[in-house]
Amino acid sequence: MDINQVRKLNANLSKNYTTHMTMLIKVLLASKGDVVECGGGVFSTPLLHWMCKFMDRELITYENDPAYFAFEHTFQSRQHRIRFVDDWDKIKIPDQVSVVFIDHHPPERRMVETLRFKDVADYIVIHDTERPSRKYNLPEVFAQFKYRYDWKECRPWTSVLSQRFDVEKFLK
Repeated sequence: MDINQVRKLNANLSKNYTTHMTMLIKVLLASKGDVVECGGGVFSTPLLHWMCKFMDRELITYENDPAYFAFEHTFQSRQHRIRFVDDWDKIKIPDQVSVVFIDHHPPERRMVETLRFKDVADYIVIHDTERPSRKYNLPEVFAQFKYRYDWKECRPWTSVLSQRFDVEKFLK
């Protein structure tokens, strides 16, 4: 990866696009097993790539934006697979996964994928959860999870959901 690839994306490099990093790091350090990234980015993909490499974990990144896919594909490795998505309904949902990071487009798909991973993921980390938009359907989706933690130290918020583990015990 080089800076010219990032420039080609015309990506917004505001600190607001980094607010998920603390929760991602904490969840990765508290868990073991494979990781799925739905919607990569100039901050999340490198972070997940290097953390998973260091922790000897498999990572798959799903991306539906061709420009971002080209950037993310530079991280392809034995442990990190990058897959282009034409249809989010067709992505492979594994029988079990440790961590899922949700930050993809279109926004209305985020809650769809959150529910698709609900019973197979130990932890689901979702970025941009302060948004009141009906596209996100957050209250209805969050109500279906046993455990939830909202990190509100900065905007946009990041939430961590789990059916198996009390996330507040290690995230607060």
